[in-house]
Amino acid sequence: MGPQRTHRRTFLKQTAATAAGTLGLPYLVRSPALGNSQTSPASERITVGAIGMGAQGQYDMKVVMRDPGVQVVAICDVSEGGSGYPTWYGTDKGGRRYAKQAVEEYYAQKAPSGSYKGCDVYTDFRDLLARQDIDAVIIGTPDHWHAIMAIEAARNGKDIYCEKPLSLTIGEARAMVNAVRRYDRVFQTGSQQRSESGFRFACELVRNGYIGEIKSVIANIGGPSGPCDLPGQPTPDFLDWDLWLGPAPWRPYNEKLHPARWRSFWDYSGGGMTDWGAHHFDIAQWGLGMDHTGPVEVIPPDGKDIKVLTFRYANGVTLTRDQANGVLFTGTEGKIEVNRGYLKTWPESLQQVQLGPDKVHLYESDNHHADWLNAIRTRTKPICDVEIGARSVTICHLGNIAYWLGRPLKWDPVSEVFPGDEEANRMLDRAQRAPWHLA
Repeated sequence: MGPQRTHRRTFLKQTAATAAGTLGLPYLVRSPALGNSQTSPASERITVGAIGMGAQGQYDMKVVMRDPGVQVVAICDVSEGGSGYPTWYGTDKGGRRYAKQAVEEYYAQKAPSGSYKGCDVYTDFRDLLARQDIDAVIIGTPDHWHAIMAIEAARNGKDIYCEKPLSLTIGEARAMVNAVRRYDRVFQTGSQQRSESGFRFACELVRNGYIGEIKSVIANIGGPSGPCDLPGQPTPDFLDWDLWLGPAPWRPYNEKLHPARWRSFWDYSGGGMTDWGAHHFDIAQWGLGMDHTGPVEVIPPDGKDIKVLTFRYANGVTLTRDQANGVLFTGTEGKIEVNRGYLKTWPESLQQVQLGPDKVHLYESDNHHADWLNAIRTRTKPICDVEIGARSVTICHLGNIAYWLGRPLKWDPVSEVFPGDEEANRMLDRAQRAPWHLA
């Protein structure tokens, strides 16, 4: 086990001893800390802090919270939330207030007393990450915050579940990989399609040659993000706007940015390209066996010979952004199209294939969050390790850079540079607004 886990267990024992000695009374441990048929003893439990309490962040938190071996002890968001808080779902169930309520109501249902008050609340993520009694964190913030938070979490000894897309830039993605490796952390990228059986089976058919030699892959994803020209509005009193912006350039608040529509603008996200690309390009990479490399060329549509965004791999396979139901693999002997809850094969008989023990079997996970927790317990890499997330989001960023520059680009997936292309290489990373920077 890593040093952080050992320290946390020592911390719990020391806390108990100190409390008993200071009070001069028998130390009484609350029932949830003792463990029961539905929970694990506190010394064996994974303590979790969650950062970013919008719709997706709260979803991740609630899924993890249902694991009896987990205790969510802290949440963090730049918004208090509550009445008037806008969300994707048109409700006020976002921000710190509701997230704390959701955690404490859940644990109260399991407590003999019927009450529970054990979820701490933070506005600044650094305060949460500084806690030595937290083992792991969920990062569900907008994309422009992922790298700084993940690197700081790794430096503080936390294991990490980070929502997709992994990063705002290619440079950030590589910095995240380096930090996770340096501090020996378990990292799960939230590209959860890898934990769905239909995608795994489709990729296994491709990897085992059932449609012959792969010629092309189509991924149906969105387009690039663009500049933000929204007018300024008064900042609501429930929101720390400067902290929401963080490393992004300063600009006035607009209700279309927080909490849900920021993805359209390049200061915060790569648009639909990184949003759905982090899912469908990820599956394309998995099926092609390219998790630790990438394409060698990217060509944006030119209105003439090149109709759609096209990536070329060193083996001649092309990956295009085009119309398909999810991801479409085409080989010399057939095709496979896969999406959530959907699988179609040519020939149709491929859907009945039973893979024998001598065939390629890919990493099997049927629950993305549970796979992360199991990897924490076993100190192994989960199904969508940080390197995989970095490689998949890099393809997304390559597509955006090609669109923004409006010309073909050569790419070296080993050194992760555009060979001899100074203009393109300047777009590998971005300056961050002071005082924020990658550690």
